[in-house]
Amino acid sequence: MVLDTTDNQPIVATERFDLRPVRQSDIGLMDLYTRDERVARMTTSIPHPLPPGATEAYVTRATAPDRTEDVWAMDATKVDGAELMGLISLERMDRNQSEVGYWVAPAFWNTGLASDAVRALVEANPMGNATMFASVFQDNAASARVLVNCGFEYIGDAEAYSVARQAKVPTWTYIRKLG
Repeated sequence: MVLDTTDNQPIVATERFDLRPVRQSDIGLMDLYTRDERVARMTTSIPHPLPPGATEAYVTRATAPDRTEDVWAMDATKVDGAELMGLISLERMDRNQSEVGYWVAPAFWNTGLASDAVRALVEANPMGNATMFASVFQDNAASARVLVNCGFEYIGDAEAYSVARQAKVPTWTYIRKLG
């Protein structure tokens, strides 16, 4: 359910939390969580160790008017929960497509948070896409289950460079056709 928009980016409400645009005040918690090697290793772009200023630069890009990716914080303050439990994003692609990316802070692993966030974003489809893609590293079976549980279908193997691992890592790629 879409509640409101901020800079052409909707706020997506669920019972447990809101997906709201990332903001400068998130930098401290984002920095704390992404310094955890377990989080960084499961992403393509978060370095480990995290260099000074990396989080600030990311938030600046994510909030720029000419951004190519919309980034939402998983925010449970409406139910007296944590202000930031993870991030989820949609990167614009050509041909009315986008790519979903997400990470969840370790304190919230195995709570269904990632599945709820992906499901909410797919249902809201804020970019009005016909197709969403996602890929996960093959050693991250939990994220693969999240995608399958949210209606994504496996379409093949590939590989992606992980900045934290400083290596190419095998991935599984998924697709979800919408509307």
